[in-house]
Amino acid sequence: MRFAISLMLVGAWVQPGMACDLCSIYAAAEAQGGTGKGFLVGVAEQYTRFNTLQINGKEAPNVGNQYINSSISQVFAGYNFSNRFGVQFNLPVIYRDYGYMAQRGSEAGLGDVSLIGNARLLDKQTKDLTFAWTALGGVKFPTGSSSQLNPNQPDFAPGIGAHDLTLGSGSFDGLLGTGFFARYHRLFLSGAMQYAIRTEGAYGYQFANDWTWFGGPGFYLLLDDTRSLSLQAFVSGESKGEDTVYGVATDDTAITAVYLGPQINFTWSSKLSAQVGADFPVSTVSTGQQVVPSYRVRAALTWRF
Repeated sequence: MRFAISLMLVGAWVQPGMACDLCSIYAAAEAQGGTGKGFLVGVAEQYTRFNTLQINGKEAPNVGNQYINSSISQVFAGYNFSNRFGVQFNLPVIYRDYGYMAQRGSEAGLGDVSLIGNARLLDKQTKDLTFAWTALGGVKFPTGSSSQLNPNQPDFAPGIGAHDLTLGSGSFDGLLGTGFFARYHRLFLSGAMQYAIRTEGAYGYQFANDWTWFGGPGFYLLLDDTRSLSLQAFVSGESKGEDTVYGVATDDTAITAVYLGPQINFTWSSKLSAQVGADFPVSTVSTGQQVVPSYRVRAALTWRF
């Protein structure tokens, strides 16, 4: 039996921080397993609710009800040249609404597009056992509006900075990642990590390099030659330092967070792949005064030609 089950990795759109939202990509090559020559298209969505206030890493009363509702939809298209190599283009569409006391606002528009290449480094498949190892690398381009980074643009609220609301970074950034998938009968384990290398962008603002990771164990509820349905315990996290402005560190942009939640994965033949999941923070430590995520909801759909 040719292994038609996808790797079930939700590529890079699991980041909790706003800065990471700007560089995040959904890696359909990992989600699809990268098997087979041809085109693929799809859409991925992440909704994040930010309304937990932290001051120097400690939760504090959210006086004034500071919040951000962030929706990032990624439309992507790619082409696999072979079973092992492919490319993918991602176009993010961002919508954020936010509030503090009686104030309300919103930002909407295109984010920073990215172009990534993926490689399947190792692929061992039998009826009972599977192991695959993938890698990706790419570039994020400064296509999203970075007007919020203008130093004349004031922070919206004590815990919501202009850098939290910008649609783009104004910088060219590098993206590196790797992932694996291992299966034994109906049990499987997947994992992946990505690292974003940030450069100075608009108005001298430079988002800090960030590291994200995700994965966990799962079990196939349905597994046959054409379909699969699995439930996975999904653990994810990120770590990033302080952003800088013309080389001077800020004091309210670093974050380290760990999330836990369920994910459901479905495949049909080698054509359709779908995932839906939710993330709940189990540990969040930030610097300065920030509103941090209370929960996230994710979904993705990929179709291969």
